[in-house]
Amino acid sequence: MAESYLKLFKNNQEWVAKMNEQEPEFFHKLANGQSPEFLWIGCSDSRVPANEITGTLPGEIFVHRNIANMVIHTDMSMLSVLDYSVNVLKVKHIIVCGHYGCGGVNAAMGNKSVGLIDNWLRHIKDVYRFHKDELDSIQDSRERSNRFVELNVMEQVLDLSKTSIVQSAWAHGQFLQIHGVVYDVANGILKDLNLITNGTENLEAMYVLDSSPLA
Repeated sequence: MAESYLKLFKNNQEWVAKMNEQEPEFFHKLANGQSPEFLWIGCSDSRVPANEITGTLPGEIFVHRNIANMVIHTDMSMLSVLDYSVNVLKVKHIIVCGHYGCGGVNAAMGNKSVGLIDNWLRHIKDVYRFHKDELDSIQDSRERSNRFVELNVMEQVLDLSKTSIVQSAWAHGQFLQIHGVVYDVANGILKDLNLITNGTENLEAMYVLDSSPLA
């Protein structure tokens, strides 16, 4: 069996021993349930692990990850995570986290076909189309990519606020804030884009749902 695979189990045993030494009741508490305050929607990139870069422990952040941290309204996996975290776990904050140098974002900037993922990248290309004038005006390719990453996060924050799940929570007085952040893989720092959204005030009227009971 591959040594690299076996190493995972060795690391796990060492981690368990360390956690038990620090807090003997840690796993007992975890086994009794979870009550995270945060839902993290991040990129699948292996360099952007939610717990590690935020210094949080298991049980503190509920996580959904996909290529380029997208919020797509037909993605049942994302919607299921969102519904569970908002309506069952009652998280208080949803964080959309992008990262500079994102492969999905960079691929969406070009026209090279890479297979099945082309269908996913089309949603990211839509974000580019919305901001084409600004992005095309940036001459440096790295700067353009970095700005595209930020704009993509902004669009996903907006798309979260359009969902019936989030709007229903707000309509019923549930405290729920949406945030946009970007992680810099090159230095490990999280950048807050100051996108705190806690209501539908900034949404165009066509996106605001009427939650009153049907007649």
